[in-house]
Amino acid sequence: MTTPDHQSPTPDASRPESKDRIYRSPAGMVGGALLLALVGWLGIDALVSGEDRTPWLALAAMILVVPLIVAFTLRPAVYANADRLAIRNPLRLIVLPWGQVAGLRSGYSNEVLDQSGRKFQLWAVPVSLRGRKKAAQREARQAADASGKRRGGGGLGGFGGFGGGGGTGGPASGSAGPVRAEADRIMDELRELRETRGKAESAQGEVTVRWAYEIVGPAVAGAVLLGVLLAVG
Repeated sequence: MTTPDHQSPTPDASRPESKDRIYRSPAGMVGGALLLALVGWLGIDALVSGEDRTPWLALAAMILVVPLIVAFTLRPAVYANADRLAIRNPLRLIVLPWGQVAGLRSGYSNEVLDQSGRKFQLWAVPVSLRGRKKAAQREARQAADASGKRRGGGGLGGFGGFGGGGGTGGPASGSAGPVRAEADRIMDELRELRETRGKAESAQGEVTVRWAYEIVGPAVAGAVLLGVLLAVG
């Protein structure tokens, strides 16, 4: 879920001095690709074989729907490097130098708060209660396995090499950190970056928010065209 990149999320953002960590939602990307394929199939079929106003209605609907599908499924991403956190949400791009990040919190959604109190949701890092439940179950199984190995090691202590193997198995298993859900692990990484880079000179600056006109423009145009077609009957 994390891949390095050498480029900023937008041309006008300052060029980072380190590689970006990029976080996306695989489920959202797969769902978006399937939705686009479905809309493309239905829309092209209506354009080719439709009669009367059907092709125009299909074209207007596609101009409206396709940008929204891209916005809410393929577009969301979080870029983090040593200097700043960039959040690409469906309709906005928010760039926060680490010095402007007041905190990151997880509830029903993952959010970042800036020093002025504004909060921005991380669409690309959705909270998964199911993922947390699975992580807790894995951690419980690991703890049970480690406990069983320690008990087994004690019981086989007198059988030569088997005793040494059992004795070293328990601590090795217990030394592993707690099992975390993917979204919680990502939030831990972002918090660590904030803690270590928040006071760095290169991580200071102003928060910038830019609307995604490349998404809003086509969607509005499609909505207007569809409204006109429906109004004229």
